[in-house]
Amino acid sequence: MENNVKRSGINLKKGSSISLVKEEKPLEQICLGLNWGTIQKNSLFGILKNKVSVDLDASVTLFDGKKNAVETVFFNRLRSSDNAIRHSGDDRIGDLGPDDDNDNEVIEVNLTKLNPNIEQIVFYLNSYKQQDFGDIPYTKIRIVEGTRKNIESVFATFNLSTEKEFAGKVSMVMAKIVRNASQNWEFVAIGEAVGAKDINDTIQIIKEKYL
Repeated sequence: MENNVKRSGINLKKGSSISLVKEEKPLEQICLGLNWGTIQKNSLFGILKNKVSVDLDASVTLFDGKKNAVETVFFNRLRSSDNAIRHSGDDRIGDLGPDDDNDNEVIEVNLTKLNPNIEQIVFYLNSYKQQDFGDIPYTKIRIVEGTRKNIESVFATFNLSTEKEFAGKVSMVMAKIVRNASQNWEFVAIGEAVGAKDINDTIQIIKEKYL
């Protein structure tokens, strides 16, 4: 986001979920922010450190009740057809210094504008340069109430770890929002690396495993 609202709220773990209802009122607008660091590599016999930019691409695909991919919002298509989802644009570098607590890419979701046929919204991440997640120092997401420029509160945070399972992978499924039986939305943390190389491969894996 474009300000320094600190990360707080519920710390989610893989597989955990939270209802997007606050004080018995469904949330109307949320944002998913993504923050990551650049890779540091040693040079000149390990004396100097070079910072290598990291181009991660956050994307979101909308699915209907029959698990059909309706549309995808990503760096080359920044808005959904119903204007309910907006992407902040492509960040091709990442944090050059320590974690600055600001998001590099943000996906805004207006839950009230979503096409009623949409049942699941899945957020995922691809390394455009095929950079190994095991080399990236941190990748974090947070879900907030409000818009990118008007954050009301941080609803939850989710730290995507660099565990052994991420080594050798360049794509991951971050989270999804699911419409429940009460027609309210739930946020589900996933945070799993997958064997995909690009957006199309990731969508296929999502359809097979995560819906």
